[in-house]
Amino acid sequence: MSKNEGDAKFAGSLNHAMIDGPEGHAAQEYANHFGEPGYSDITKVYIRQRYDGYTAENQESWRTLYDRQMAYLPDHASQVYLRGARAINLVRDYIPYLEGPKSVNTFLAPLTGWQSRAVPGYLPAKAFFACLARREFPTTVVIRPKESLDYLPEPDIFHDIFGHVPLHADPIFADFLQTYGKAALLTNDPYHTERLARLFWFTVEFGLIREGGEIKLYGSGLISSPGESKHALLSPEVDRRPFDLDRVCDTSFEIDHYQPILYVLESFEQLRDAMNQYAERLIAKAEKQAAGV
Repeated sequence: MSKNEGDAKFAGSLNHAMIDGPEGHAAQEYANHFGEPGYSDITKVYIRQRYDGYTAENQESWRTLYDRQMAYLPDHASQVYLRGARAINLVRDYIPYLEGPKSVNTFLAPLTGWQSRAVPGYLPAKAFFACLARREFPTTVVIRPKESLDYLPEPDIFHDIFGHVPLHADPIFADFLQTYGKAALLTNDPYHTERLARLFWFTVEFGLIREGGEIKLYGSGLISSPGESKHALLSPEVDRRPFDLDRVCDTSFEIDHYQPILYVLESFEQLRDAMNQYAERLIAKAEKQAAGV
């Protein structure tokens, strides 16, 4: 994302200072060129969180969102997500720290080796995949403005930390996500790149799972959205399909409205095993290409 795109996207944000400035611009520029000659160090896309840039209103937004979701999620979210939220010490009182003794990383790293790393905005696909392959999750540090609490098309720290990171505390999901990153980083085939994007969308972002005979939320786009979380479980307009990797990868999606199609896992082992099989196919293809077969 360029500076102008970032300014437009977050012009109404209460903490624009969190991503503005030379450090953020340099990191974003590096991310935009990642994979080109001379641009191979993924750590150069990371920035400091600059925690003192958060305002009182930013902290209020976090608490409001936390309270609204945690009033709903204990009965409707996956137990794997809820256990993970407790394990990383996710609290309502303040926007999470990414650095220091109170950071979510302090609690997360000993569990699965995953870390959340601050980034200045959207990362191009190759840079994003490279982060996942290292068990590092690119984390947006801005938070949505008060007028957009119900739904925001682009990610923010509530979406990324509240929505994504608790699942990174689960060893099975953690393994799946790293394998996904490695597989996606491996392929340059637009066909597979598109299929992998759809897999991420319908699992990591908007996935459902059956637990104890009931359908529960686990995708971060559902977990972090007050409106979409209820729509996903209650709306008669949602087509809730059994998870099948190839069918998921064949399903297109749109990002600017509530999702009409969702896929339901039977377990996270099902997701991990399906991803491992897909990765093996991509590795075999890459090896054949390297051998000139």
